[in-house]
Amino acid sequence: MSGPSTSSGNETASSGAETTSSGAETASSQDELTEQEQLELELAEQARLASGDWDSVAPGKAANFGPSFTRLIGLLRPHALAFGLVSLAGALGVVLAVIAPKVLGEATNIVFEGVVSSALGQQFPAGTTQAQIVEALRAAGQTDFANMVAAMSDFQVGAGVDFDRLRVVILWVLVIYIASALLSWVQGYVINIVMVRTMWRLREAVEAKINRLPLSYFDRVQRGELISRVTNDIDNITQMMQQSLSGALTAVLTVVGVLVMMFSISWQLALVSLVALPLMGVIFGVIGPRSQKAFQTQWRKVGRLNARVEESFSGHALVRVFGRERDSRDKFAAENEELFQASFKAQFLSGMIMPGMTFIGSLTYVGIAVLGGLMVTTGQLRLGDVQAFIQYAQQFTQPLAELGGMAAVVQSGTASAERVFELLDEEEQEPDAADAPIADGGRGLIEFEHVSFSYSPDRPLIRDLSFRVEPGQTVAIVGPTGAGKTTLVNLLMRFYELDEGRILLDGQDIAELTRHDVRSRTGMVLQDPWLFAGTIRENIRYGKATATDDEIVEAARATRVDRFVHSLPDGYDTELDEDASNVSAGEKQLITIARAFVAGPSLLILDEATSSVDTRTELLLQHAMSALREGRTSFVIAHRLSTIRDADLILVMEHGDIVEKGTHDELIADEGAYWRLYRSQFEQAAIDVDDPTGAQLATGAVATVEADTAAVHPTPGR
Repeated sequence: MSGPSTSSGNETASSGAETTSSGAETASSQDELTEQEQLELELAEQARLASGDWDSVAPGKAANFGPSFTRLIGLLRPHALAFGLVSLAGALGVVLAVIAPKVLGEATNIVFEGVVSSALGQQFPAGTTQAQIVEALRAAGQTDFANMVAAMSDFQVGAGVDFDRLRVVILWVLVIYIASALLSWVQGYVINIVMVRTMWRLREAVEAKINRLPLSYFDRVQRGELISRVTNDIDNITQMMQQSLSGALTAVLTVVGVLVMMFSISWQLALVSLVALPLMGVIFGVIGPRSQKAFQTQWRKVGRLNARVEESFSGHALVRVFGRERDSRDKFAAENEELFQASFKAQFLSGMIMPGMTFIGSLTYVGIAVLGGLMVTTGQLRLGDVQAFIQYAQQFTQPLAELGGMAAVVQSGTASAERVFELLDEEEQEPDAADAPIADGGRGLIEFEHVSFSYSPDRPLIRDLSFRVEPGQTVAIVGPTGAGKTTLVNLLMRFYELDEGRILLDGQDIAELTRHDVRSRTGMVLQDPWLFAGTIRENIRYGKATATDDEIVEAARATRVDRFVHSLPDGYDTELDEDASNVSAGEKQLITIARAFVAGPSLLILDEATSSVDTRTELLLQHAMSALREGRTSFVIAHRLSTIRDADLILVMEHGDIVEKGTHDELIADEGAYWRLYRSQFEQAAIDVDDPTGAQLATGAVATVEADTAAVHPTPGR
């Protein structure tokens, strides 16, 4: 949702108004914002980017404009030669466009002087010289007329309009305008190519940077923030570079060229034109800061209202369940009214700027016309020069307004560039050693030797952890939330580097191997199945790019995917949409298991792979994972303890330490941490919550659980 649209004139005026306020004032206004207003500004920036309204006042401001803008321009360095040549072409185009009014004024002189010569031909005989006519007119008291005739060039009494000369002048004007247009087109075309290639390189750099960042970066940066930098911010930079760079160059050259031509025609008229500048400055100085503040408030309200609407729609069912429709409508109405008031004020203030500029422009035009007419009658200027000067006066104000509008876009684009540069400057993960040994083939022997790790130095998580997993064993890792279960497998995958100790894979320290070698030998099935838009066959083949169709079908059969694929209209070629919503949650997970199966890893990690499905689907997943684990070293992270009873080794973690390890039966017999976890899952359903103590039912429930456990898994010594 974007704010109310405005006319192009008001947009330009408001953009120009924004740029007139000083940097100190902007900084102070930012400092005065509350935390809530800062949040609203962030929401407003998202709304502005989504609206595509690049001419309106942008909330985004660069913290260090100068260095960021210099670095942004530095991205063009590989195209410096092309940019220099195209700048020269643009300068020539501007020169021609500036010369054209002067040449066109000569055509007006030819017509005007031809008409005057025809009129004087009726009063003076043919052959009378220009000097004689001037002298006669002065003798008759027509001094101004005499001065005007004296200023005419190539004057011949009674000659009339020289159409041959007029034709040549008009042709030259056409050639000048066509050449200027072609040069401007070449400038825009080449600059567009330069900008597109520059942004292509920037996107490539960002993509490569993301692949070099450590996982810890993605843990502390929100995914939406990262996506915004990669998409919205780069799009904003592209818009700024394409819209402003060539336009700013043309506008500056036009202002300089027009000023030179105006002073070459008449310094008196030029001063009259320049008087308008301080008057316009007064308007911008008085209205501009107020307009800027009003637009900032407007965008804050837009962001807040957008957040309200998104919140209402995303939680629509909850709003209805609790009967809060009226409250939701009332809050929306209040914030909508605030947005209306803010928008009205912003548009009213910005709308005052354009009429003020038009009024000053009209006064300037009147001044030029009156003074220019007097100078023509006194012979100080020719009529065509005045006509050319009026054109120059119009050309002079237009690029100034464009520059004012561009400043807002440049400020916003530089703020986006600053965010992208922050991403590019992030500390990267340590590169793999160039002489890293090649991973030896093995069955998946895992050894943790005195491993210590913490996400932050002041909060140690894993301390002096040691254990050994034999090839082909299934190791289950259990424990409360935050115990370090997922951290353990993240270390095994080298998503993080150890603080102390080492992890050996088939006798090789994984810190000495390349990350690719470590991860290529590992298959991973996560709690949240990730599938991309494509066919089921392509999603399974993602685990092994060279997998044949027969290998895919074999993996699908082993993991129970083949059972439901044949019920789909296109079988393995069924297209999954972006969220894979055309298959169920359990079917998604089965596909991810098949993907891991086809990769043929020697080490398998299952991270809560069955926690989000129903019991029937869980049985299918258990069969699929049993086939997947066969002959492979497997790490299973699970909260449902019923799913890991058959594990060869169970590691119980608390606060980053392994407090117990053994088989299910051994740990139940010990009645330690694992027994407490097991009891908490199976006895609570039998406790009467209305009983203050729940002692009798709890005792009975424990007895029932123990009896069931003994019946299914007889425990030695019990």
